[in-house]
Amino acid sequence: MGKLGLSGLIRRCYFVEDPRLEREVFGLKFKNPVGLAAGFDKNAELYNELSDFGFGFVEIGTLTPRAQDGNPKKRLFRLKADQAIINRMGFNNKGVDAAVERLKKRHRVLIGGNIGKNKVTPNRDATSDYLLCFRALFTHVDYFVVNVSSPNTPGLRELQEKEPLTALLKALQEENSTLAGKYEVKRKPILLKIAPDLSNDQLLDIIDIVRGTVLDGVIATNTTIGREHLNSSPELTGQAGGLSGKPLRERSTEVIRFLHEKGKGDFPIIGVGGIHSPDDALEKLEAGASLVQLWTGFVYEGPVLVRQINRALLIKEAQSAQ
Repeated sequence: MGKLGLSGLIRRCYFVEDPRLEREVFGLKFKNPVGLAAGFDKNAELYNELSDFGFGFVEIGTLTPRAQDGNPKKRLFRLKADQAIINRMGFNNKGVDAAVERLKKRHRVLIGGNIGKNKVTPNRDATSDYLLCFRALFTHVDYFVVNVSSPNTPGLRELQEKEPLTALLKALQEENSTLAGKYEVKRKPILLKIAPDLSNDQLLDIIDIVRGTVLDGVIATNTTIGREHLNSSPELTGQAGGLSGKPLRERSTEVIRFLHEKGKGDFPIIGVGGIHSPDDALEKLEAGASLVQLWTGFVYEGPVLVRQINRALLIKEAQSAQ
């Protein structure tokens, strides 16, 4: 069976196509609201193939200006008793220019570009790294995600503080307008990915920053450094890195609800964290998310989860119409 034949077979198994699933968010039309979060297709190598499993959008990266190996192995740990994963990958990727070459092929799906800084770049120079990635990807992705919330690059989360984050996002928005004029296209949506470990006061700062920099939306949330209420062995739970999966579900939803309510629905939210079932996805959407993303849930439950969520959304749509 040829590659196209296999692609068609996979799509028939997993892709749920229905106009009722379509969503228009930050100026883009999504075939459905279920996406694949960054960290799975770090180097933009499999976005078309992954889209065959039914995703409405695929986020590549996190990409940095220069290739880097990431943290020493072993750096990913599966906590089966908790349906969770701890990773300390450290933005391992082949560099933004290598990704750009692969993004030149035709896209079958909306692509988000998740961008970060190199580990060796000090925070005072971080903006230049983000701008370099932004310029390189501008004509090749549909939206951008600014990642300042990974716990696996030393000092990165310090960029979530109000002053440095505002300066970074303003610089990106200025470049956004410049490049849109240069290429005679619309500006690209820019979203901010935040940590689940922020306090309510910090989340209120995020709302102010989003409004002040006219950001297009927020992704809530990244992985957590918390380790509460886990059932796996201390050998696993004591590993450094970001925790994702089921233990993150409740906190991620809390953050989404807080941002949606305190932000008065002024900006879209992509909900991610602990989605292992259709009910988990519906919970995020009911809390205020416009779209959702999978990562750990996709690892544990497989691609059938994407189909299950989209079918559950259609059932809910039909029930609402009665």
